[in-house]
Amino acid sequence: MAAPVVGSTRPEGVETIPIIDFGSQYAQLIARRVREAGAFSVLVAPDVSMEHLRSLNPAGIILSGGPASIDEPGAPRCDPDIFELGIPVLGICYGMQLGCHMLGASVERAEHREYGRAKLVTDVKGGGLFAGLPEELTVWMSHGDQVTCLPDHFDVLAHTNTCPAAAIVHKERSFYGLQFHPEVTHTPHGVDLLRNFLYEICRVRGTWRMADFLESQCKTVSDLVGDRRVICGLSGGVDSSVVAALLHRAIGDRLTCIFVDNGLLRKNERDLVDTTFRDHFDVDLRVVDASKQFLDDLAGIEDPQEKRRLIGHRFIDVFRASADEVAESGGPPVHFLAQGTLYPDVIESGQGHAGTAANIKLHHNVGGLPEELGFELIEPLRDLFKDEVRSLGEVLGLPSHVVWRHPFPGPGLAVRVLGEVTEQKLKVLRDCDEIVLDEIISANLYRSTNQVFAVLLPVKSVGVMGDGRTYDSVVAVRAVETQDFMTADWARIPFDVLATISNRIINEVQGVNRVVYDISSKPPATIEWE
Repeated sequence: MAAPVVGSTRPEGVETIPIIDFGSQYAQLIARRVREAGAFSVLVAPDVSMEHLRSLNPAGIILSGGPASIDEPGAPRCDPDIFELGIPVLGICYGMQLGCHMLGASVERAEHREYGRAKLVTDVKGGGLFAGLPEELTVWMSHGDQVTCLPDHFDVLAHTNTCPAAAIVHKERSFYGLQFHPEVTHTPHGVDLLRNFLYEICRVRGTWRMADFLESQCKTVSDLVGDRRVICGLSGGVDSSVVAALLHRAIGDRLTCIFVDNGLLRKNERDLVDTTFRDHFDVDLRVVDASKQFLDDLAGIEDPQEKRRLIGHRFIDVFRASADEVAESGGPPVHFLAQGTLYPDVIESGQGHAGTAANIKLHHNVGGLPEELGFELIEPLRDLFKDEVRSLGEVLGLPSHVVWRHPFPGPGLAVRVLGEVTEQKLKVLRDCDEIVLDEIISANLYRSTNQVFAVLLPVKSVGVMGDGRTYDSVVAVRAVETQDFMTADWARIPFDVLATISNRIINEVQGVNRVVYDISSKPPATIEWE
């Protein structure tokens, strides 16, 4: 049986806007927009109970869009008693259609399916949902059904040329509906609409602040842990670093961090983690050098999936042994394992999406590691998005180079050395990687890009250095821009910066005579090469 998971809770006194998720690809984006406006939001499944909704002390509820049609067999529904809670409800796209259907309106196939930008004309003036907005708005439509035959207790707030009821309100139940998507950037005034719902209709006070969240989480963790001990797997990435800093503030010396040097790290990375946490935060940090074991496992292995599998299994063995040593070293008993699971991880794993439930993704529980160790999980970031984690890191006082660090793959440089991994190849790649990052930072491009790195290719090419012929390795440089890492575009790095990177690598790194730049987007390519 898997170990129980202890997640974060709604900060005390913070207003909550539950979002009932009917499978919309934009559900997380709605949650982000609500939080950015100053209210706490959380996704819940359509079958959420009224008891659970009331426990969230909601100021309002949002019904998300979704791919289904109202009359489809198995189309998701929510409890109609949400309209009896006495709080405002906003339905978006499918959420509007479902709410109207529940309250007596008809939903039919539209004669003209709307997809893309449309001109919205408001039919009311004054306050409410459209307070302070122009009479005509550009909005983003994506629907094949629409609401028809509205009973008298509905008012139409806005329309388009092909959708007579593009925005509506139920005069008695405080239900508002939008047939378009206000959460996407293609609806320029969409954020203003959501803010109007929050502040003009739900009357929220805008109390969602990261400093308050920090204090609330510290109290929750401290009360939970008591006089027991927590171990935290520290990788040096943003998520695990913020978890470690938060736990250190909450429980002090009852936290022990374990950093595994797998021999696949970037240049000087081990020293950076050691300096940041042992010196800056005075954390009990155990550094485990297991580089030989990892590299021995990878000898002769070229398949990227096999590399990942071997690295994952070895990590479990090393971490288990390290955790046993911590437990046997005396002091308070080790009862909890902390990790940096984020809200998108929870949703993607099915724990809060469209009524499904599943375990956390493999790379977040390290292949079943919590179950094998028998610890309870503490996941203080599981209600946060990535940008919110960075904000929390700043509140905690983490150095900016840690807070804004680009993602680094769990298997490390093993997936950036294509083909067999050797110590010599790792040395070449580390030197190249250091130059790439050095020049990107010098050109003030690090914060405007989301991931930048070098890849050592398993090919050689002919070159000329001085008066001699060379036959050396090729290095690819990859830089991408992305918001969610689900899709990404290659970054338009200035040619002079690329030229400097290429010249430095070829001149300073022995064994490389050619540098190429990857201009592939995701999809069809992936961000990493393996």
